[in-house]
Amino acid sequence: MNTLPPAIFLMGPTASGKTAAAVELAQQLPVEIISVDSALVYRDMNIGTAKPDAATLARAPHHLIDIIDPTEAYSAAAFRRDALRLMHDITARGKIPLLAGGTMLYFKALREGLSDLPQSNPGIRAVLDAEIAQHGIEWLHAELAKVDTETAARLHATDTQRIQRAMEIYRISGQTMSALIAEQQSEQLPYRILPIALVPSDRAQLHARIAVRFQTMLKHGLLDELRALQAQYPLHRDMTSMRCVGYRQAWECLAGEINEAELLDKGIAATRQLAKRQLTWLRAMPDIIELDCLAHNLPQQVIESSNRILD
Repeated sequence: MNTLPPAIFLMGPTASGKTAAAVELAQQLPVEIISVDSALVYRDMNIGTAKPDAATLARAPHHLIDIIDPTEAYSAAAFRRDALRLMHDITARGKIPLLAGGTMLYFKALREGLSDLPQSNPGIRAVLDAEIAQHGIEWLHAELAKVDTETAARLHATDTQRIQRAMEIYRISGQTMSALIAEQQSEQLPYRILPIALVPSDRAQLHARIAVRFQTMLKHGLLDELRALQAQYPLHRDMTSMRCVGYRQAWECLAGEINEAELLDKGIAATRQLAKRQLTWLRAMPDIIELDCLAHNLPQQVIESSNRILD
């Protein structure tokens, strides 16, 4: 392993301070940052994704930010392809890839490879569409839990795309998504990984950060940003970009389904659920170095931990 080039994984739930820590690390060590965030890939989605501002990006450029329009899709397979190419290029420049973000599925896909799951079946997909229309996505999530407890547990009950895909796989193959993924052959990542996880010592303090973060997004014009996006792009609410936490609730508000007070409550609740799922993923990851994301000297702890990979 010591002959492999190094790479740093900086992971954590939303509002854990990953961006600030990554930027500080980029000032201290010869790293280049690769964003591991399924929302930051979208152009013009800035407020609701808490995208680093222009000054931050000038100080510490990030790869894989602003690479597609909100009407396009981006998958774990696309991320793995792009990240491996960037990691190769960064290493060739004599620097260390620093992969920072909170999309745990992307980290898992990069580290373990992708499973050979069955192709989509239009007939089964149509049946699932009808079931969702009749019973609702929460019902399908409950049905999934009966046959694939593991997959259902890591999916939010309103994550239509992933719930439908997991149930589709089961009905096509007779096997669960979790079982098929477990059977896959692990693809060894050709890097010496230092996995750092920023986790809260006090979950209540993380929740308080989340509340302030979402309140700030609203004050900075999340609703106006979504109006501008709707005017600029042919969007609909079922697009992957519009299912991002914050935008989904803002869409409901602009559609008159909820008021702004409800938007605040629902946005904070959805972000807390996202953080809970991210922490669940992190607990299942092997050999991680846990740092308290609430520590006053967190950037210094990250730097000290990262220096291990240079020893």
